[in-house]
This record gives sequence, structure tokens and C-alpha cells, in this order.
Amino acid sequence: MSKKRYRSMIRLITALLMVQMMSMTSQAHAQPAESYPRTTEALQKRYAEEIMAHRKYMAYSKQACEEEYRNIAHLFKSLAASEAIHARNFKKILSDLGAKPDPSLISGKIAVGSTSHNLKHAANVERDEIDREYPAILASIRPENHQEAITFIDYAWQAEKQHRKQIVKIEKAAVRWFGIIVNRIEGKDTTYHICNVCGSTLKEKPAKTCPICKSDVSHYRSIAHWPLKICPRYVEIEEDPGD
Repeated sequence: MSKKRYRSMIRLITALLMVQMMSMTSQAHAQPAESYPRTTEALQKRYAEEIMAHRKYMAYSKQACEEEYRNIAHLFKSLAASEAIHARNFKKILSDLGAKPDPSLISGKIAVGSTSHNLKHAANVERDEIDREYPAILASIRPENHQEAITFIDYAWQAEKQHRKQIVKIEKAAVRWFGIIVNRIEGKDTTYHICNVCGSTLKEKPAKTCPICKSDVSHYRSIAHWPLKICPRYVEIEEDPGD
């Protein structure tokens, strides 16, 4: 065999091997949903729940604003922004699995009461998610070992713990003395900061990195208050905050 023919064969074999490796890499990256049934189901449910939570907190924010509880309105608006980040993250992982969110799971009327009632309801919901739902979800999907899904569901769980902490501080004290507590809260403007990677929700921006996902502090953004004495006429909800 001539050297020229030998080199041609080597190039051909190398090219074939590269094509095969690229195909294998592509298949590994695609990670079809059929390979992760529990993970896909969990992501579908959590995506729907985050969309509904986003809409609920925006409705609560509007109600608080109408009752002239500016800082509580700001809290609910900040929580809505965090839930939208969780929805976006779950939608991306579903897309990587070759699946689309199931719109039929996003349903149910949002009941809006007084701000005092809304705080109590929000605290109960967050408590249930933290203590029951997230541990059960993680236990269910861990055997499938989809690390990105496990990581981002855990991020959402940690952010929900921050949500509960912020809500319960107000809700617990407000059970009997709502008017007094609200006057203290409304006496000074608050500022909430949201991590765009994981949805971490804090009143004080971290010095260097996010306490949940360890991303650089540059990924945090401050959530703006509603304009002074101007409440939204309608609930400004994105059709799909997961985008």
C-alpha cells in the first residue's frame, strides 16, 4: 500500500470516528424525556406550580398596593419574580429533555382576600412546599440521577425557604396585631434582591456570591416598588414567565 493511499485511509477512518463521536455526544446531550420519566413528570408539575405561584403573588401584590401596604406589595412582587425564575429554569430543562410544558396543568382560580388573609395563606402554602412537597420530589427523582434537574429543584427549595422566612416574619406577628405591625413595616421602604440564576430572595444583597447557587453577586437584581400611590389597574402577569 502506498503512503498516499495509507494517509487517505487514516483520514477517512479519523473522519468516521469523529462523526460517530459527535453523534454519541448529541444523543447524550439530548437526554430524551423517556429516559427520565419521574424527573420529567416532576418538572412538569413544578413548572405549572411556579407559574401559578407567580400569578398569585402578583395578584396579592396588587391587593396590598390597593390597601396602601406599599412594602408588603413589594414583598409579594419580589416573590413573584423569584417564582418566574424557577419556572424559566424548569422549562429549560424540560426543553433539553425534548419535552414541552403541559398547559393543562396550569389551571385553577386565584382567590384573593385581604392582605392579612393573603399573608397567612402564603405562609401556609410555602410551609407545605418546604416541609412536604420538595423533599418528596427530590426523593422521587434522585434514582434517575438527572443532576441538572436535581440541582435546580433544590435551588428552588432553598429559595422557597427564604420566601417563608420573609413572609412568616410578618404573618406571625400580624395574627393579632396586624395594624400595628404593618405600620412598622410601612414606616421604612424595603428593598428585595433576586438572584437571576436560582431565584434567591434577600433584603440585603450578598457581599460576593449567592448563598444558594454560589453565582457571582452580579447576577442579583433589585425589584422596583410600584410607583408611589399608583397601583396597577390590572395584574401585570406575563403569559409565560418561564420564557
